[in-house]
Formats: sequence, structure tokens, C-alpha cells
Amino acid sequence: MNLDNQLCFTIYACFREISRLYRPILDPLGITYTQYLALLALWERDGLTLKELGQRLYLDSGTLTPLMKKLESMGFITRKRSSEDERKVLIQLTEEGRKFKDIACQIPVKLVQQSGLTQEELSHLMGEARHLLARVQEASRGMQDRS
Repeated sequence: MNLDNQLCFTIYACFREISRLYRPILDPLGITYTQYLALLALWERDGLTLKELGQRLYLDSGTLTPLMKKLESMGFITRKRSSEDERKVLIQLTEEGRKFKDIACQIPVKLVQQSGLTQEELSHLMGEARHLLARVQEASRGMQDRS
């Protein structure tokens, strides 16, 4: 029962440190790490519903709604109710949001440089992390199915 022997703590601590590396890169751009993730998801697929974006980012609507309001006030996105189903809120990038991608494309490069990881190490870690995520998701679904 040692804290350092807990996988969840190691991953949590790693996340905190990675977030700390992002701060000096994102602060001059005026965005937070979570806003950056939301923009990444929208650059991959514009026009997601709020629910789809929340699922993609593993965020609930209580966290996502204020985040979207802030991105909208910054001029990066618009939020509109679907004409087909008013319960759905569509999130779309503005022209400014699409242009911001050109600036943001340097963020991953800067982060890798700051981390000191080689491209090979990064690729290996990404593969392992994706594998872990898939296994944990599978276990989580299994628990949901049993309840």
C-alpha cells in the first residue's frame, strides 16, 4: 500500500507534470491545456455535438459547457442548437479557430523538445499508453455490463 506503487498515482503525477510543461507553451497563446485539447478534437472533426466532444475528451457537460463558452468568447468556436434536434448543441470552429491551428501546430514539437524524449521513446510510450487505455476501457465496459 505504497503510493509510489500505485499505477493510478504514477499516471496522475505524470499528467500533472506534462500539464506543467504545456503551461509556458500555451500561456503566451492565451489558452489552457483543456481548451487546447478541445481545439485538437475540433480540428480533427469540426461540427461535433457537445455530447460527442465530451465523449471524445472524457469530459462531462458540467466541465465542457463553461469551456465552450470561453472558446466562443475568444472567437474560436460557435455553438448552435441543431435544427433537427434542439437537444443537440453543435460546436463549430470559426475562421479564427481554423487559422489558430497554424499557430498551434508548433505546440507538440515544443513539448517534445522540452520533455527530452526521443521520437522513438515518444512513439513507444504512446503505443503503451493507448494499449493501457484500451485495456482499462474494456475493463470498465465489463464492469458496466455486470451492473
